[in-house]
Amino acid sequence: MTISVVTINWNNHAGLQRTLASIASQTYNDFEYIVVDGASTDGSVETIMQYDGDARLTWISERDNGIYNAMNKGIRMAKGEYVVMINSGDWLMSSDVLERMAEEIERNGHPAILYGTTTNVWPDGRKMRNPPQELRYTMFSFYRGTLDHVGTLIQRKLFDEYGYYDESKRIVSDWSWFLKVVALEGIQPVHVDIDTIYFDMTGISESEGKNRATILKERRSVLKASLPPLVLADYDRYVDDIVMMRRLHRHPWAFSIVRFLERILFKFEKWSLRNSR
Repeated sequence: MTISVVTINWNNHAGLQRTLASIASQTYNDFEYIVVDGASTDGSVETIMQYDGDARLTWISERDNGIYNAMNKGIRMAKGEYVVMINSGDWLMSSDVLERMAEEIERNGHPAILYGTTTNVWPDGRKMRNPPQELRYTMFSFYRGTLDHVGTLIQRKLFDEYGYYDESKRIVSDWSWFLKVVALEGIQPVHVDIDTIYFDMTGISESEGKNRATILKERRSVLKASLPPLVLADYDRYVDDIVMMRRLHRHPWAFSIVRFLERILFKFEKWSLRNSR
């Protein structure tokens, strides 16, 4: 079973070197490695060429129309049963990650989407592990949250069946793709207890702050296009209540108190209604 590892890069030769080294060290052999470089001028091409002797490596360096255009190029080049994005600067946490993920694919009957656990790494060395947000994803999972894109193995055929990443969006097309395939089409991801990717947070906080308005605008346009107006109105109205109740359910004693108070209010409102007639 071949896994296609796709990396996109633009002027990040130091991060690319780290990514390439982590791929080259993998114990699993049945994978191809595709690097899509956006015509970098910082030495990235020279970094790629250091690995040019590896027959598993295919690469291009040319101008693109944004990150999703670059990702789509890599996916279209892929020949494997599964595609996994490991972007420039990110790196696999151990040399046996692909081997263990391939074993889990076999063990789980070749699921459409398989993912492990990523860890964020900041420039000062701080790390934060990201356990899955959900064990079972629903539409609500994507109203505010998402599924980690980097390090998630996706069956290549899903892109032919459901389309590629929307290149008209600047930031949220991976989220939009998961919303469509998982929430609307019902393709349930499978999580396995494997630490997979170190996610490079360099510049992420700053860029998220600058792009927050764009992220919210793009997400809203996708939700409006995907959900009936009345359904979206219900999500908007009740989302905070749902989040609160899910948090309370994680603490049974707190939920019991709230439930007790709710029953008192219910009886009080019933009494008030009866005596107002």
